[in-house]
Amino acid sequence: MGDPTITITVKLFAAFQEAYDVPELERTVAAGTTVGDIFDQILAEKPELERWRSLTRFGVNLQFVPPETVLQPGDELVAIPPVSGG
Repeated sequence: MGDPTITITVKLFAAFQEAYDVPELERTVAAGTTVGDIFDQILAEKPELERWRSLTRFGVNLQFVPPETVLQPGDELVAIPPVSGG
């Protein structure tokens, strides 16, 4: 039997939502996957978002977290790019 998997939801905002043209993604990933791993997947799928790499913050279940955070089953991950406006 292979590694166990977990399912998470990725909420998309601003440039991320525009790139995917949907407000959220559902991902099934290996147990032990980190926030940074998911972000790397997103950037691989949508290279135009690479310019946001160093500026994006992350939240899991309404808490800001570092990219090293290991995701748990059912987590809701939010990638928060910088926003402008007033």
